[in-house]
Amino acid sequence: MAQRIDGKLISEQVRAEIAAETAAWVEKTGVRPGLAVVIVGSDPASCVYVRNKERACAQVDFYSEKYELPEETTQEELLALVDRLNHDDHIHGILVQSPLPRHLNEEEVVLAIDPNKDVDAFHPYNVGKIMIGNHAFLPCTPAGVMELLRRSDIDVTGKECVIVGRSNIVGKPMAMLLLQANGTVTICHSRTKDLAAVCRRADILVCAIGKPKFFTADMVKQGAVVIDVGINRGADGKLCGDVDFDAVEPIASYITPVPGGVGPMTITMLLRNTLTAAQSAYQNR
Repeated sequence: MAQRIDGKLISEQVRAEIAAETAAWVEKTGVRPGLAVVIVGSDPASCVYVRNKERACAQVDFYSEKYELPEETTQEELLALVDRLNHDDHIHGILVQSPLPRHLNEEEVVLAIDPNKDVDAFHPYNVGKIMIGNHAFLPCTPAGVMELLRRSDIDVTGKECVIVGRSNIVGKPMAMLLLQANGTVTICHSRTKDLAAVCRRADILVCAIGKPKFFTADMVKQGAVVIDVGINRGADGKLCGDVDFDAVEPIASYITPVPGGVGPMTITMLLRNTLTAAQSAYQNR
């Protein structure tokens, strides 16, 4: 039976460390890390995420600002706000919550954010730095996965790592981080032939495709570490991951549950990035 990786507990430990580091930093410099979160429209999931980010900032004593813009906000209005936040010395991190309404160009918005305040690590400048292993920020979900592995004493070195999903937010940066940790990495996607056979090779299997309970017991090698990044709502209305948890748990050595696995780590790593951005801005002022 697999050992469950408790993302909620590990997240609380990391947040306590961030809070302590922030308190020492504020006492030394008088500068509170500041995060601005921008949401356009009223997507229910986005509203929940934004509320959670507000609470997380309060927990570690960050300064935070929230901008709730109407659905009909224009590209020009959104870019003007981003530009103002770029030049606001109280704000060290800028996060524009996705998805944006369809009439807005998300790529243009990402490009408009100062790379030094891009705490999501989506700007091409930061993506490039991740690629060469010389990064200031890491995308929050992949960074959270690496933290879970580290704090569970799971060594990536020499392991066969299979990632299913090739998104810019999770799949691609996850591959880079596992590669930098000396894993041997395979990225799978919708065109991969005999996906189950490739998954069965994995010592560490990262599931990130957004399909509820897609990964079944016959796709997992005995003793594999299974990291479930998916958050879905099942037919019964309950939250579930991409992994058929009940079927896979007896086979894996370690497994992340949903909820309570990778999810709590995402906002925690956003806090880490914001503190890093504040420290960098102070040192380079």
